[in-house]
Amino acid sequence: MAREERNIIGYTVGLISEFAKHYGIHTRQAYAYLKRFKGLEHFHEHYGVLHTQSFADTVDVLTQVCLNNGGQLR
Repeated sequence: MAREERNIIGYTVGLISEFAKHYGIHTRQAYAYLKRFKGLEHFHEHYGVLHTQSFADTVDVLTQVCLNNGGQLR
């Protein structure tokens, strides 16, 4: 596995964990929510920019993306 792939995977795991912590849900629920409401899709499309932001800022962005796609977490 290439170094860049490991970095993306590591950052994604950390981000899902932070998202779960922010909303007080289990990491499995956070993953399912982000996948269902296109948060992960958005993250992977815009990884180049989002990984330079803080986890808190990225959680805010993904929250808005999910809201725009039918999610209910605020």
